[in-house]
Amino acid sequence: MSAAEETIKAKDLPRAKTPIFDRILNFLSSVRLGVVLLCILVTLSMIGMLIIQQNVQGFDTYFASLTPAERLVFGSLGLFDIYHSWYYNLLLLILSLNIILASIDRFPRMWEEYFSKPKLISTRERLLDLSQNAVFTSRGESDSEITNKIRQVFAANGLTARTSEREAVAYATDEHGQKDFSSVVRSNEMWVFGESGRINRLGAYIVHVALLTLFLGHFVALRTGFDADVRMIPGDATDKIQMIQFDMDKKEKFDVQLPFTMTCTDIQQKLIDPAGSIDVTNTLDWRTQLKVDDPEYGTILADVSMNKPFTYRGYRFFQAQTIPIGNARNIKLEVTPQSGGSPIALDIPRMGSATLPDGTLVEYDQFLPDFTFNAEGKPDTRTGEYNNPVAVLNVTPPGEARTQVFAFGTGIADNIPVGAPKLGYKWRLSEYEKSPFAHVLSVKYDPYNGAFIAWYFGGFGLMGALVFVFFFSHRRIWAVIRRGETGEAEIVLGGHTNRNHAAFDQKFNRIAAELEGNAGRRRVDRPDIEM
Repeated sequence: MSAAEETIKAKDLPRAKTPIFDRILNFLSSVRLGVVLLCILVTLSMIGMLIIQQNVQGFDTYFASLTPAERLVFGSLGLFDIYHSWYYNLLLLILSLNIILASIDRFPRMWEEYFSKPKLISTRERLLDLSQNAVFTSRGESDSEITNKIRQVFAANGLTARTSEREAVAYATDEHGQKDFSSVVRSNEMWVFGESGRINRLGAYIVHVALLTLFLGHFVALRTGFDADVRMIPGDATDKIQMIQFDMDKKEKFDVQLPFTMTCTDIQQKLIDPAGSIDVTNTLDWRTQLKVDDPEYGTILADVSMNKPFTYRGYRFFQAQTIPIGNARNIKLEVTPQSGGSPIALDIPRMGSATLPDGTLVEYDQFLPDFTFNAEGKPDTRTGEYNNPVAVLNVTPPGEARTQVFAFGTGIADNIPVGAPKLGYKWRLSEYEKSPFAHVLSVKYDPYNGAFIAWYFGGFGLMGALVFVFFFSHRRIWAVIRRGETGEAEIVLGGHTNRNHAAFDQKFNRIAAELEGNAGRRRVDRPDIEM
């Protein structure tokens, strides 16, 4: 049977089908599937940023602004809580599986090709097929001298050099330039291989690890943690936080018992203009100081500010909002003796006290920003603004009972009972440091630090890996030394890089110029190929 007939019959034979399990694995490990899934996840994440999520402050107002149709569609698709939706997490799971299978499929081959068994020797024709190549001739130098020179030039340009030797077989040519297959010419070839940045080949797998870490941290935080908040009022202690559950525009809170007790010792609002309001637009920072009493670990002092959260036993406390009712962190009083004499200045912090020269104890009880009397005849505040500020004091003269005293910030007639001198003194509020009534801390419970793992190891690791992948490159240069029949040495140089070709071209030309010397040089331009 002729070779042509065998070829025709071979074409007529049915091809062996790939087992369905292998086809499924090939599909799940394909780069195309990974890219598609990643694009879908990015799109869903962008939707989550454009549509206010139900656990974000201000969702109630946003939800009320939507039309009934928008509420129905967005709610049915889970777009108000997209990061916790079943399809978002299913995509994360499939993409994670794709990354793992793709790495298992490609890593061994990559490791063998670039690390365990790198390609130190190629062929002369292969080097000339590279976009960067050069050919030199040299006389009067031995192979070892040329090899050492190449190694030195490689090392001076940041390439690690390795030397190999092999026997090359060629056929002699007749007088017509045709190969004479009956005449075999054997010679030795010296190869010098130089490379730098080989570790860059691991960049894709570092990206894979960072992505998997990001996904794993997100999943752990989602399944084991919860969101809550706690109100911090100076002087108040609590061993409970309020867990938040969202159902569309409804926000439900449930008390969660803490394994420790928190006591708010101070709150502070740093204002841009101390004389201005306590609005967000006039604020530099919020600070909440608290004391943690833990039966197991003792007492711990904490300070929570906008860019300084507090983490303790899996609970992470952030500044969330304030109760914008005017208050005072400390007050300054001008106390004038009724019998005459110079005014006495007192500086009292919140929940603090001071003593007059005659031993009278003055305690800072509360602050009313807009003083009035309520329906029961008790002191109250009309609004949360600083319209008529009053400091309520508890004054105890030596040997006498405690008496409530009001120190007004604005002038008030002495014949009005609340402004009349009391206990032998005229009381006036001269200055105060503005502060809200309370702070609300957002609490993220994450017992296994899933969010920390996701953002710090996964997020920052991913950014570092991408920089490593795109801003560094694997550069390789091969040099082969061959001796002709005349004893002249031919040096063929070829180079390849996986990225940043412009910089590599400059380096290759610099190396070629240093090796060229006074020798002849010619260059063959051909399309670049992967080695």
